Amino acid sequence: MYGYIKGIVTKITPKNIICENNNIGYLIIVPNPYNYSLNKEYKIYLHQYVKEDTNELYGFLEEDEKELFLKLISVSGIGPKSALSILATGTVNEICKAISEHNDKYLKKFPGIGQKASQQIILDLAGKLNFDSYSIPKNSKVDDVEGALIALGYSKKEISKVIEKLDLTLDEGALVKEALKKLVK
Repeated sequence: MYGYIKGIVTKITPKNIICENNNIGYLIIVPNPYNYSLNKEYKIYLHQYVKEDTNELYGFLEEDEKELFLKLISVSGIGPKSALSILATGTVNEICKAISEHNDKYLKKFPGIGQKASQQIILDLAGKLNFDSYSIPKNSKVDDVEGALIALGYSKKEISKVIEKLDLTLDEGALVKEALKKLVK
C-alpha cells in the first residue's frame, strides 16, 4: 500500500499522468490530469487498486480527495472509474454537501451515476462522512469567525452551514454579526 509519492510529472494524458521518482515513472490515474503541469514536482496521495486482472495506482492532489475516493469505492456498485468521474467533475465540498443533504439529483449529473447508484451512495455514506472537515475552504477569516461562534456555543455543523452563505469579503467583525443573524433565524 502506498501513502503518497513526491515526484516530477513527466507526461500528461487525458486519463493519467506519469510521475517520476528515483528514475522510475509511475503511471497514476488521476481525476483531472490537466490540474498538473509538466516538469513540476508534486506530492500525490495514492491508492493502489488491485483485483484479479487489475493493478492500478490512483492519485490525488489533496488527502481529502483520496479519502472521499476510498469512501465512494466502498459503496456497492461504485468502482474506481465511477468514483474518479465524480471527483473529476465535482469538488469534495460539493459532493459531501450533496450526500449530507440527500441530493441525488446532484449526484446523478456525474457520468455513469444513475438513480440507483446515486441513492446507494447516499444510503451508504450519509452517516459515514465527517462533513465538518469538508465544509468550506479554510482561511484566517473563516477560522476567526468559527472560533468566535464556537466560543458562543454553536456546533461546527451549524457554523459550517452558515459560513458557506457569508460574504467573505467582509471583515471578521462583520462576518460574525452576519453569521449570528443567520444562526438565530
